[in-house]
Amino acid sequence: MAADCEAWLNANPVEEVGDLSDSIVSGEEDNGGFIISNKNINNEINGNWVASSSNSIHEARLKAKAKRRLRKNSSRDSGRGDSLSDNGDVVRGTSVAPTSPKSKLLDRKSRLGKGRGLPKKGGAGGKGVWGRSGEVYEPEAVDERDPNYDEDQENCVYETVVPPLDERDFEKTVTPIVQEYFEHGDTNEVAELLAELNLGPMRSVVPSLAVALALEAKASHRELTSRLLADLCGPVLSHSDMEKSFDKLLRELPDLVLDTPGAAQLVGQFIARAVSDQILSKTYIEGYKGKVDCEYARAALDRAAVLLKMSMGGLRIDSQWGTGGGQQPVIQLIKEMNLLLKEYILSGDSKEAERCLRDLEVPHFHHEFVYEAIVMVLESNGEKTFKMVLQLLKSLSVSSIITVDQMRRGYQRVYMDIAEINIDVPRAYFILEQFVDKSFGMGIIDVKLRDLCPCRGRKRYVSEGDGGVVKLESY
Repeated sequence: MAADCEAWLNANPVEEVGDLSDSIVSGEEDNGGFIISNKNINNEINGNWVASSSNSIHEARLKAKAKRRLRKNSSRDSGRGDSLSDNGDVVRGTSVAPTSPKSKLLDRKSRLGKGRGLPKKGGAGGKGVWGRSGEVYEPEAVDERDPNYDEDQENCVYETVVPPLDERDFEKTVTPIVQEYFEHGDTNEVAELLAELNLGPMRSVVPSLAVALALEAKASHRELTSRLLADLCGPVLSHSDMEKSFDKLLRELPDLVLDTPGAAQLVGQFIARAVSDQILSKTYIEGYKGKVDCEYARAALDRAAVLLKMSMGGLRIDSQWGTGGGQQPVIQLIKEMNLLLKEYILSGDSKEAERCLRDLEVPHFHHEFVYEAIVMVLESNGEKTFKMVLQLLKSLSVSSIITVDQMRRGYQRVYMDIAEINIDVPRAYFILEQFVDKSFGMGIIDVKLRDLCPCRGRKRYVSEGDGGVVKLESY
């Protein structure tokens, strides 16, 4: 049998498998199938060995070609679920969504398809959570057998420690507090803010810093500083802190004079006021006799000694700075404005009147000055007051000491009260009309304010003995 096969193979040689694509199989597609033509192989020669081998090779090539076609189609249309049957045919099925085992691991939904989607254990489980909302933890009992147990730690008291302020932080922190106090004038608020700070050794520097800031400010701010020192002495600062602070001021006077030429006299007034308010002892000035080498410190102490001697004769040191700004009562401001107008009528110095009005530090109350000036004109009998008040209002308007709004409010107040003023001054309407016309001519007021000026209706009447002549009311 083997000899017969070998003789047949020698008579009909078979090509290699690699060339089967050209010689053995040549297929054409026909509706998804293949038509096979084989010219070189006889399926019925000497049994089935050659026929079975060619069939297996044929089936392998069909499956490989079908797989290549399936890969190409899957790249273009991945949604179609194509598969191969056992005989190598392509089977087109329904599209199936791809699944990933990783997505299932990260899925937080219930594996059993149950539940309402709530977090596990009510939010009390998992890593890095604080437990269920509303849960209160009780203090844990200390185990004395714990190797880290410390008996002294049981009696510890934990408190918030505020470090003391150094010199640089002290100025940055306290300076805004004092400057804000100059605006509101509330000593209790300053005391509360200073109590929250750990001043430490810088406690005695608070009065000297406040005085140094007041030297460069207005007279009203110096008065506020004196009140602040009197209120802080006791609750926040001690008498020894006050003495150390004024000693520091006397040593720093040569530097303070560079910024404020009159610093020596002003510091002397602060010392006298402090002695009067019982912040400093009465022997404070006497303790410096014969021990002062600085001329500025000597001048300050001499000024304080003179003021204290004058206070024994009736001088009130508590009002030496004056009460400027909004701290003054309204009645006091009205009296000072009337006194200012009377002094101006006597002296005629408009510059001095401007300076005095500016020193009152009440720009929001200048309408009262305009009102009092016009009422003084209405109550006067001569033309001197009329002309001088016009000149003063003109100079104050040009220099912008009295703003347009304050000037308007002053005139409007006179318009509202003219009926009552006319009761005491019968010629008030006539004088007011003339004054308003002159003010408009000098540019003090505008045309709208001039047209608002009230005028009394003039009655025309005929008396029995005038022969029917109509008379106008005369002033």
